Formats: sequence, C-alpha cells, structure tokens
Amino acid sequence: QVQLVESGGGLVQAGGSLRLSCAAHTRAFSSYTMGWFRQATEKEREFVAGISWNSGSTRYADSVKGRFTISRDNAKNTVYLQMNNLKPEDTAVYYCAADRAIVVFTTPQQYDAWGQGTQVTVSS
Repeated sequence: QVQLVESGGGLVQAGGSLRLSCAAHTRAFSSYTMGWFRQATEKEREFVAGISWNSGSTRYADSVKGRFTISRDNAKNTVYLQMNNLKPEDTAVYYCAADRAIVVFTTPQQYDAWGQGTQVTVSS
C-alpha cells in the first residue's frame, strides 16, 4: 500500500499562488495514476486534477482549468499541483490520491490510497 504525504498548503490572498507537493512512499510510484481532490467545509470531496503514470494524460475540473497545473517527477516519487490566480472558493483541504488504473478517473471511489490532506485558505 502506497503512503502519501502532502505539503505546501497555507494562507494566501486572492490572486496569489501556491504549489502543493505529494510525496509517495512506494517503490512503484511510476505505476500509479495520481490525483488531487479537495473538500471544503460541509461539501463533498471533489476532483481537482489527475495525471497518468507517464504524464501522458492529464485531466482537470472545469473550475480550475487554466489556473492549476498538475505534474509529476517519477524520479522523486512526487506529484505537484501548481495553483495560480487562487480564488476564495478554492479554500479547502486538498488531498493527494493514488490509483493503479491506467486511465485518470475523476471519482474518489476509484482511488486506492489517500494522504492526510493539507489546508489551503484563500482570503478575499
């Protein structure tokens, strides 16, 4: 079972940027599709972005397209989420997730492993 540890969250003003990192503790990182999800207070967990094992395929939620970029470095066992032009509605706990499937799924039920989450707060 892969272990995931997120970092990089914090408090930022609207229009600012943050980069989240997710370190995966596994020897098979390059075989996992990786995803970022977020959950705001009293809301369901929602898909943000996902990337295939070889970075050949990426998917984004409509709400973050053009502002967020997902990437991965298989040599460092790390996936990143660069978040630009942040908005107050981006405020949430952000979770990293891993899945053995080839395709990039957008539903949390498809993912096998989860990190503990990192808080992102965007002030207006």
